[in-house]
Amino acid sequence: MMAVEVETRKKGLIVREPFATLIVEGKKVWEIRKSRTRVRGEILILNGGKALGKAELVEVLGPFTPEELAEHRDKHLADLEFLRAYSNGRPLYAWVLRNAEKFEKPAKVNIAKGVQVWANVVMKDEQ
Repeated sequence: MMAVEVETRKKGLIVREPFATLIVEGKKVWEIRKSRTRVRGEILILNGGKALGKAELVEVLGPFTPEELAEHRDKHLADLEFLRAYSNGRPLYAWVLRNAEKFEKPAKVNIAKGVQVWANVVMKDEQ
């Protein structure tokens, strides 16, 4: 039987390291951002042109001050100094992630230049 390539379109969240790996390993369950998002459901976790894994985005909490978020460090793994610098005086939001899964081998993805938060990704699977 011949293999057939199937394309799947997914939303990909661009995350810096070490946080991207911590998310797909299930160790970081809150991704801290400066805005809310309406996106819900399964998303890819992207870094450096690769999809490292996936997770389910289930809700957005906040707004929070850096000090309020510091009380939940076990969920987002960022220290107070980082949160203060990142917020730059603006409120912060916790994007709640569940069911993270690290891919055995990161999948190469094309990300449009200039994209900073979300990328529309086409994944090709052989079936």
